[in-house]
Amino acid sequence: MTTAKTNGVDGPMKGLRVLDWTMYQFGPLAASMLGDMGADVIKIEALDGDIGRAVARMSSRPIALAGDRNAYFETCNRNKRGIAVNLKTEEGREIVHKLVEGADIFIENYRKGIPERLGMDYETLSKINPRLIYGSGTGYGPVGPDSAKPSLDGCGQARSGLMMAAAGPGRSEPSYVAGAVSDQMGGIILCLGVVSALHARDVTGLGQRVDASHLSSTMWLQGLAVSMQLLSGFYYRQTDRSNPMNPLVNAYECKDGRWIQFMSAQFQRYWADFATALGLEDLINDPMVGSIRGMSAGSPALTAIISERFKTKNVDEWMEIFNQYEDLIFAKVQTIEELEHDPQVIANDYITEFAHPVIGDVKMCSFPVTFSETPAGVWKEAPELGQDTESILIDELGYDWGDIGRMQEAGAIL
Repeated sequence: MTTAKTNGVDGPMKGLRVLDWTMYQFGPLAASMLGDMGADVIKIEALDGDIGRAVARMSSRPIALAGDRNAYFETCNRNKRGIAVNLKTEEGREIVHKLVEGADIFIENYRKGIPERLGMDYETLSKINPRLIYGSGTGYGPVGPDSAKPSLDGCGQARSGLMMAAAGPGRSEPSYVAGAVSDQMGGIILCLGVVSALHARDVTGLGQRVDASHLSSTMWLQGLAVSMQLLSGFYYRQTDRSNPMNPLVNAYECKDGRWIQFMSAQFQRYWADFATALGLEDLINDPMVGSIRGMSAGSPALTAIISERFKTKNVDEWMEIFNQYEDLIFAKVQTIEELEHDPQVIANDYITEFAHPVIGDVKMCSFPVTFSETPAGVWKEAPELGQDTESILIDELGYDWGDIGRMQEAGAIL
């Protein structure tokens, strides 16, 4: 496990400036990913701050941290500087428009109509800087009857079909996937779109607008299932563990209540090794596996025998046995709490240790891609509200202390 220092400053996006006018998770995550890759990200907040700062107070989750910080905001806004401006004032809008002149990317995830009212829309900003990449995150897309509707993570999971895909076999009750995965996937896809538009700008010399939504990104998360259904009519449903089509693609509970997930999809190739590992050699050529060899049907009777055998040993005992078979495809089912102790996570630095100036030494999920020459990483904590307002205005935009005082009196900045 590495300790993050300033490696993100030298990442693949080094030299790019991002203006991050976002809230909650969808938009902030996209900007934070660019910050992880070394971009200079300036978070633009209203004078009362991104609502994500108040998540700890709005829920019963124990995510509050020292210094009136919270784990949600820190996760979504690392590697950023921050300014606080009132975009309802002419002076506030002028500050952001000046920043746009030298920016490469502008990201927002507000409801349709809000950017237009505040002079932060693509049409306005692209006239200031025609090379600007404008990334927009919405609930349901930029056009259509619901394009102006508000959305949060659960809405994306619901509208995209993910809640029903996550429901158990035969269940009609939707299941929410924890961790705000529609927001998370939305941020990932929006970041991908922005990076792609940067390449296009290198070719054409022009900026453009990039749109991603909860609906589009969460559909893409299930892209195989969605496209296969459209092409063939086949709909992926939750596997009935008591009667899978292939018992080598199934999860089995062990003696200690832990589970192992098998994904050895080629039954004929893997069945002999699987049965041998379980001590069920006498079933290798049993008639009940005949239909499975042809992949025309599963066998509830065979699956029941396998399930009972797994309950004779603890999960780690079975893992030691199955690890002797290099070709079998399987994994122990883990909880999120176990990840920081996973030797594979540690070996690949998928979790970063970070010296936070307020909280102290903390661990965070690393950027998911490794670069051999331009490493990404966590190099800066989330900014306090308005933390860098004065330095950015004076050092980078040419304002003086007299201007700062006048704008504060006018309610344009903190």
